[in-house]
Amino acid sequence: MARQLNRLTDSALKKAFYETHGNTKLFDGGGLYLHIQQSGRYWRMKYRIGGRERLLSIGVYPQVSLKQARDERDHARQQVSQGVDPVQARRERQQSQREKLDNSFQALADEWLVKVHAETVGATTYEKNKRRLERLAYPRLGVRPISEIQAPEVLDVLRRIERQGHVDSAHRVKTLVGQVLRYGIARGVAARDVTADLKGALAPIRQKHFAAQTTPDELAPVLNAIDGYRGAPETVIALELLPILLLRPGNIRALEWDQVDIKARRIELAITKNGDPLVVPLSDQALAALQRIESLSRHRSRFVFPGARSTARPMSDNAMGAALRNLGMKDQQTAHGFRAVARTMLVERLGFAVELVEMQLGHRVADTHGRAYNRTQWLNERAHMMQAWADYLDTLRDRSTT
Repeated sequence: MARQLNRLTDSALKKAFYETHGNTKLFDGGGLYLHIQQSGRYWRMKYRIGGRERLLSIGVYPQVSLKQARDERDHARQQVSQGVDPVQARRERQQSQREKLDNSFQALADEWLVKVHAETVGATTYEKNKRRLERLAYPRLGVRPISEIQAPEVLDVLRRIERQGHVDSAHRVKTLVGQVLRYGIARGVAARDVTADLKGALAPIRQKHFAAQTTPDELAPVLNAIDGYRGAPETVIALELLPILLLRPGNIRALEWDQVDIKARRIELAITKNGDPLVVPLSDQALAALQRIESLSRHRSRFVFPGARSTARPMSDNAMGAALRNLGMKDQQTAHGFRAVARTMLVERLGFAVELVEMQLGHRVADTHGRAYNRTQWLNERAHMMQAWADYLDTLRDRSTT
């Protein structure tokens, strides 16, 4: 049933319900009408294009008002007059919007994080970079189609970080954005990496040096202070392992039991900070420390050093640093600084080859042809070095107490 009114009015529409009008169509002119059904009241428009009658859905009344419906009708009639099918134009517009959403910066960044970044960096680095993108890049770049992102808007994001005093974070975010853009290029949805245009646009990073004691007389009191630390067993043993494993603090705190092979006397990290695997031979001292913590944590967590609040997470990334500060070493020795200690003293005091030390630190070491050595290169020599290093630290600790 159809009812013809000269023109619809707001007052008439407010009284038009299925209960009073039944299933009917109220016409407004120009093909526009309100179709009243039991399920609701729907704006429709009939038009002809290419000799065929078509139907355009405009929306639901009253969410779409009479004025809005008329505006949509007028726009559709104009399209028809230009030979454009409004329904097809809408489909193409919706498809374009879906493609833009699928190819937004956030969508590509999320994909890059899972498919590329997670496979090339350690778990700690991955989580930090994921949070950097989520907190610092997504709020302004997230919904932007990656193909439309320009250098000035990336710079605006970086400047906001810089103004908060986080120059290092600004540089890191710039690097991450560039990696996502290059991934977009490989996927065929971005034309270029616009971060290349921002060279020199940010304040330079002030080189950060981790406090470290690199002479025997300086290091001995540090070792004794650690030996006397009294706190949570997980922190005590993590501190004990910190000087002798040569690992980054993040690798120690996030260490999982399936990475530790007590029988084979080694730790195997599939991915480290630079994306390479690493084997850590265990000295007698390191093995004994791990056996002590094994009885405390292996039965309740996959982490060697579970968190205090939840065993489903590793210990806090601040735990070891806070312990050192509590020992009065804020300006003397940082957790990360023990790597510099080992790098210096293993070469200068114990006479081990630089290449051997660098490999054990997880740094890439190349042969004369520039090819990186694999993770098991010089493993026997490295096991000997790690035992010699642990013994040397014991000697320093004992010497300072006599």
